[in-house]
Amino acid sequence: MAGKVVSFRVSDPLMQRLDKLAQVTKRDTSTLAHEALADYLARQDEQAAAIDEAILAADSGEFISNEAMTKWLESWGTDNELPPPEIDIRKKRR
Repeated sequence: MAGKVVSFRVSDPLMQRLDKLAQVTKRDTSTLAHEALADYLARQDEQAAAIDEAILAADSGEFISNEAMTKWLESWGTDNELPPPEIDIRKKRR
């Protein structure tokens, strides 16, 4: 894999775990570290996108009340599981 060399400090316990995984999987530590960093960044990108989406949704002024969400969540795993709640609060934009 071509790319730039990055250097950073890793705690002994974390390095031991990485070394153990490398031995078990018969892969080198740099490949495993690269995959771990790529996975972490992908999750962070997804989280940032979800936050941006939530901000846009909030800006629309449409919300689901805490009561409706709680009722729905409490129904999970019961014989009378409810469908997801619908928007029940609409605030006028200023």
